[in-house]
Amino acid sequence: MKGEIMKKIINTFVLVIFTYVSAVLPAYSAQCTNDTWNKVMKRGKLVVGSKADYKPWGFKDSSGKIVGMEADMAQMVADIMGVDLELVAVQSSNRMQFLEQGKIDLMIATMSDRKDRRKIVGIIQPNYYTSGTNVMSPKALGLKTWEDLRGKPVCGKQGAFYNKIVAERYGAKIVAFTGNAEAKQALRDKKCIAWVYDDSSIMSDLSSGNFNDFEMPFNSEDDNPWGLAVPLGEVNCVFGNFMSGLSFMMHQNGTLIDLEKKWGIQATQYLKDKNKAYDDWLAGK
Repeated sequence: MKGEIMKKIINTFVLVIFTYVSAVLPAYSAQCTNDTWNKVMKRGKLVVGSKADYKPWGFKDSSGKIVGMEADMAQMVADIMGVDLELVAVQSSNRMQFLEQGKIDLMIATMSDRKDRRKIVGIIQPNYYTSGTNVMSPKALGLKTWEDLRGKPVCGKQGAFYNKIVAERYGAKIVAFTGNAEAKQALRDKKCIAWVYDDSSIMSDLSSGNFNDFEMPFNSEDDNPWGLAVPLGEVNCVFGNFMSGLSFMMHQNGTLIDLEKKWGIQATQYLKDKNKAYDDWLAGK
């Protein structure tokens, strides 16, 4: 019964959006078939592409079920739509193709929002998360600020843009390796005082249980926002507008901040800033 009531509410919401789009934005209206949205509502199931190997955003628990921060977000979407949820494991190499090909209806999979990607999939606004540059270092060193790297050896991965930025901005002496595994082993072997990389990857390592003597000591820099995506043809239609509103709501009511805490993710300034920016100006008055 609850699901049927929710579906009626959602269908009313969709009708309002469609009426508005038809009346005010005829160019968009002509392009909006809403095929994916209609398919999801008809079959009563939302299929979401999620990472299954990137703890704590998306990974498999002991039973093989995909769990994590983004899995929780996907469940919230399905619950609000009043449909069941199916999570499909995707990788960076196939997540956009799965959405293009209709193998998934929605993608929430640690994807950075980039101009070239907006030509392939419908990345909605506002972005829901971000990653940036940071380091992993031994807790025993007690590093406090980026300036602590000046003149010191710092491990990095060959070709990573972080290397040049940290070397020029903070005077770190980058020791580059062909792969992440080699760089992290060099860190363990004390060939460098830190490993510079994407903070989400570092947080994934720290949550794995394999780096208990290490930490991510700095505030991340050079944010690269993440975007969830619907099929490109629906980004300005019902599905895109629905997900845009939901993303806004999750920022405004602190849901994303709560999910960070739940999954033990180091708090990001990005979510704090969004929560403040989208706050209801009348709240508490």
